[in-house]
Parts: sequence; structure tokens; C-alpha cells
Amino acid sequence: MKTITYKTNINCGSCIKSVTRFLNELDNVDEWKVDTDNPEKILTVEIDDEDSNIVLEAVKAAGFEIEEMK
Repeated sequence: MKTITYKTNINCGSCIKSVTRFLNELDNVDEWKVDTDNPEKILTVEIDDEDSNIVLEAVKAAGFEIEEMK
């Protein structure tokens, strides 16, 4: 298991509700949360493998901006 953090523009409860369906459909994502109090709206994802691109694609498909933090 690997924890990856992303900077996003998911900034409210409605936004989280919009992205939930997309992230919950991913088989290799065990758990995720968005820190909307953080100015960078940090999305933290627990992932089973190295394929973090599917998280990027899912969040973009939901209509949000996302970039992996190094």
C-alpha cells in the first residue's frame, strides 16, 4: 500500500460529493480524503499499486484540477 498526496481544487462538500463516485469506482484505491481546510485542497489517497495515473484521470473526469505532490 502506498499513500499519495495531490493538490486539487476540490474545495467544498458539494465538490467532494461530485468526485466521490469517480474515486470509489477505482479498484486499487482503498481510502481517500480531501482536506478542504488546507489552502492547496490536499487529496490523500491510499492505493494498492503504483498506478497513480488512474486517480489523476478519475478526478479530471469529475471536472476538477489535480496534480501529484512530490
